Amino acid sequence: MKLHKFTHEYWMRKALNLAKEAYEKGEVPCGSIIVFEDSIIGKGYNQVESLKDATAHAEMIAMTSAANYLQNWRLENCSLYVTKEPCLMCAGAILNSRVSKVVFSAYDEKEGAAGSKYDVMRENRKWFVEIIPGIMENEGESILKSFFQRVREKNEN
Repeated sequence: MKLHKFTHEYWMRKALNLAKEAYEKGEVPCGSIIVFEDSIIGKGYNQVESLKDATAHAEMIAMTSAANYLQNWRLENCSLYVTKEPCLMCAGAILNSRVSKVVFSAYDEKEGAAGSKYDVMRENRKWFVEIIPGIMENEGESILKSFFQRVREKNEN
């Protein structure tokens, strides 16, 4: 059994740094990394607004980056860290790409597909995905609340 030298909190901090980058660019602050054998092989943050692409979620960009790195769409034995619970679209892509583990920070009660609103990844599927929720949850929630407060204030003016 291989011992991992990094904690979930260590990797989530990396994802939160990407979420901050998204925040600074006016995107919903969500960051994601893909870890394979204790190395980051893919990363991304939300770019829906800048790319004018509804599919440009942090998880999708990170998975594409990881697949390019591995030269394989199958992300078996990879862990995906993301600052907000994946939506239905991202959950489907996670299942299709065969990610082994999803670790997320903030729950998404409105659109979450890893147990909050939907439980897509835990349903009886051909591919099992381990889900570890709530890692650095306060930090993940805080940046989201700050972003949406800023959006509301901007819309009021």
